[in-house]
Amino acid sequence: MDDLKEANAEENLTVWKLRERFPEAILSTKSFRNEITIVVKPSEISRVCRHLKEEPELRYDFLSDLTAVDRLREHPRFEVVYHLYSLQFKRRVRLKVLVEEGEAVPSVTQVWGTADWHEREVYDMFGVGVEGHPDLRRILMPEDWEGHPLRKDYPVQASPKWWEEGGER
Repeated sequence: MDDLKEANAEENLTVWKLRERFPEAILSTKSFRNEITIVVKPSEISRVCRHLKEEPELRYDFLSDLTAVDRLREHPRFEVVYHLYSLQFKRRVRLKVLVEEGEAVPSVTQVWGTADWHEREVYDMFGVGVEGHPDLRRILMPEDWEGHPLRKDYPVQASPKWWEEGGER
């Protein structure tokens, strides 16, 4: 599915370069209000990210954010979302990878070192595994915490025991 009616020439360059290099990896593209979103096959995300960073005409050298979305009743259940920015060309692109419960995404820490903590947060808050991460463990919640708090099916009520103990773990 391609919806690039609103995309400008620079955004189309990004899509064109990716489709040229990774024809099977790009599942869909969309442009909305001059923001382009590219859905990438999970197994190819690291290679696509490296290309976006190193391709001289693109140079998406800044990973501004990496997060996840729980699409509880949809399949695949999770979106892992990468927001990239080119400092040289002053343009943005959003990548999405769709994964099912129990599936992992490849790490992009070898492309951007800053992905380290972002990927740990995705694991900690959503329970999405990150294959090849150098130190995948919780980053916000205590190690003994049960569950992943940003999942839509996470129970949000505090247990009576928690209140009796003064809210401390």
